[in-house]
Parts: sequence; structure tokens; C-alpha cells
Amino acid sequence: MRRTTPLALAATALLLAGCGTHTSSTASRKVSPAPGNQAPVCRNQVRLTAADNGRTVCVAKGGEVRLGLTGTKDRPWKPVTVTGGALTAVNSGFVIRPGDAEAAYRAAAPGTGKLASSRPMCAQPTAPGQMACKGIQDWTVTVTVKS
Repeated sequence: MRRTTPLALAATALLLAGCGTHTSSTASRKVSPAPGNQAPVCRNQVRLTAADNGRTVCVAKGGEVRLGLTGTKDRPWKPVTVTGGALTAVNSGFVIRPGDAEAAYRAAAPGTGKLASSRPMCAQPTAPGQMACKGIQDWTVTVTVKS
């Protein structure tokens, strides 16, 4: 007769617990619904933050997208860029703190636009002899505009 040790049982349980729970990063960002579900709702107002990195959002034509990326003087966000013809820049107001990036866009035409910014991963050295960090934190959001 063969005996199973508690360690072998624990390893098997952990292995089985992980089965079927992996999702790819592209699967978690899908906007299209599963078959039989309703289409995603396009909103008139969307507010984005750094936590929305990698997302795809839908905005109704004529709606507005506003975003605020909170940075620091040592790790500032670059100004937000937009590509594609679906969004046009509007006045976002004032940036109060150094390092922040604020932007606002009107959903001008059906299509897709991509918003992007970046900032250093760590503060740059302020004194001779300190180590430098060359890492960059990217931020992107895809905006789909529908009429």
C-alpha cells in the first residue's frame, strides 16, 4: 500500500486550484461583450486616472473625456498626447501641482483615439554619486467614439 504525504496533497491542491484561473492581459481588456450579452454602453462623460492604464473606453459622439494623472515634482507625467481623429482637445482647466498631467477631449467623430503619457519610474539623482534610474512608466487608454 502506498502512503500519500501531507506535502504531496498540499502541492496537488495548489496545482489544481490554479487550473483555469489564468487570464491574459488582452482578455481582461476586451470591450466587446460575450455572445448573447448586450453591447457595451458608450457614456457621455468619462473620467480617467493612472489606474485606467491599458483600458478601452467607449464615449458617445459629443461626449467628453477628462483625465488626471497625479505625479510628483521628481516623477512628472509628460503632457498627454492623442492620436487618431476621433478626439479633439478642449480646455481642461489648470494643473495645480507640479508633475500632474490634466487633459480633456471632446468625442468629435466616430472612430478610435489613443491617449498616452509617460513618466520616470523613480526620481532622478540630485547629488553626484547617486545611481540613476532609466525606467519609464507608460500610460495609454484607447477611446472608441460611437454615434
